[in-house]
Amino acid sequence: MSDERQQAKMKEFMSLLPLTLELAGLPKAEHGKLFTDGQMEVRVNMIRNAYKLARQLLIEISKPSESASG
Repeated sequence: MSDERQQAKMKEFMSLLPLTLELAGLPKAEHGKLFTDGQMEVRVNMIRNAYKLARQLLIEISKPSESASG
């Protein structure tokens, strides 16, 4: 992957991060408590899946509407 493409992907990820985190619905850690390795792995997977959904939503809403073409 070219550096330019990689930077574009990172920019896309960062722009979708607020929506991604909302979709993931992860609770904040309690003050002074750390997540276990297993909890972090689950959270990463939830964020990964939420990112896929956020990106899919972006693609869907950027498509021209079918009713506008007629």
